[in-house]
Formats: sequence, C-alpha cells, structure tokens
Amino acid sequence: MLPLWADLVGVGLGGIQGAMFAAAFRGEKRLDWLGVAIIGVMIGLGGGFIRDLLLGVAPATLQTTWHLVTATGGALVGMWLAGLFQRIETMIVVLDAFVIGMFGAFGTAKALGYGVPPLPAVFIGVCAAVGGGVARDVLLGLPVAIMHVGSFYATAAIVGCTGLTVAHLAGLDIVWCVVLGIGLTAAGRILAIVFDISLPEQRAIQRRRVALETASIPVIEAQDVRTIDDLRGLDETGAIILPEPPSPGDDDPKAS
Repeated sequence: MLPLWADLVGVGLGGIQGAMFAAAFRGEKRLDWLGVAIIGVMIGLGGGFIRDLLLGVAPATLQTTWHLVTATGGALVGMWLAGLFQRIETMIVVLDAFVIGMFGAFGTAKALGYGVPPLPAVFIGVCAAVGGGVARDVLLGLPVAIMHVGSFYATAAIVGCTGLTVAHLAGLDIVWCVVLGIGLTAAGRILAIVFDISLPEQRAIQRRRVALETASIPVIEAQDVRTIDDLRGLDETGAIILPEPPSPGDDDPKAS
C-alpha cells in the first residue's frame, strides 16, 4: 500500500504547482485569490481522486482531513511563491514534471498492489498523472494539453508508468520502481520541453501520405506517347501526361 506521507507529498507539490500556474495565468478574466486556491487544490487532489475511482475504492482524499489540508496549504505556498518571484516559468515546469511523475508512479504502484494486471495498471497511472492537468485546463478555459501538439505530457507519463511496471515484473522492490517511474516521467517531460520534442501533428502525417502517393504517379512527356493504345494504357495507371512544348515558330506572328 502507498504510505500516507508519500501521497501527501504528491498532494502538496500538486497544490503548489497548480497555484503557481494559476497565479501566472493571463487570460481574458483575471483570477482572484479563491480562484487560484481552487486550481491548486484541484491539482493536488485530482490525480489521487481519479486513481481511486478507477480502482473502485473509496477516494483516499476523502478518508482523512490531511489530504485537503495539505492541498490547501500547498496552494497557499504556491500563491506566496508566485508573488515572491518575477519569473517562475522554470519552477512551474520542473514542479509540473515531478507532479506528473509522482501521481503516475503512485497510481500505477497502487493499482499493482490491488492486483490489477500490468497494462490496466499503466492506464490507471497515466490517468492519475494527467487528470489534474485536464481539470485545470477545463476550469481555466484553456485547450486541454494532452489533446494538442506540444511537449510530451501524457507520453512522458506512459514511459514512466511502463518503466515502473516492467521493473516491478522483473522483481525490483516497489519503492525503487516508484523512484524509477518518477525519474523517467520527469526526465522525459523536461527534456521534451528543453529540446522542443513532440509527437507528429496529424495533418503532417496526412500531408506526407499524400506526398508519397503523388510521388508514385508517373509523369510522361507528350512526345513519348506514340499510339492511342499507349495513351489508353497510361490512363489506366493514372499517369500525368504533360503537353508538348510549343515550337519556336508558334509564337511568331509572321509564321502564319
């Protein structure tokens, strides 16, 4: 089972990161203190809440007062840090990477502890990792990060949760499996941002397919077509026949 202190560390860091993100938000409508605190609490509690719902158990966040107190305290700390530093983008990114890693690793480890098969356990971990971010984006009216082209988010969580599961199946102690999962997720997320790595855009894939299909169509010069039978054969292949270039005398008005 997941120790209470470990779960609370994730909740607290999630509250800090969520409040810092919300405090730095610049949209059409500004957020007040309550709005920033709500976003922080949502990030802090969202991952664990989704994890427990998928496992079919009573949400741990509602079983004790510590989770809500920790998330609220983390949100207040995040609000204070956001006002203390002028440039907090780097801190937000680093905290976000570790929060994703912690919720993903804790979710996967708890699922494995409940006897969930490896693949569904990875799925639960990934949902726990990105669930708080999805709720944050919806509340702020932002495009949901995992649905659009950008640096690895859910992909980093998939790598981390999968690495944790493989290590667990190989017999590694679950504590070290969790550490490995957090490290893989955080490293993948940070490196993707630093080197601007993302999955290919869907339209780019379609354009590439069209380009490959177009490249396979033969292009024939008109002077190479000798007979009507040749022309019919080329039509069946979808070939493109270029017209004959005009002779030099065609443009000369004196030629007529």
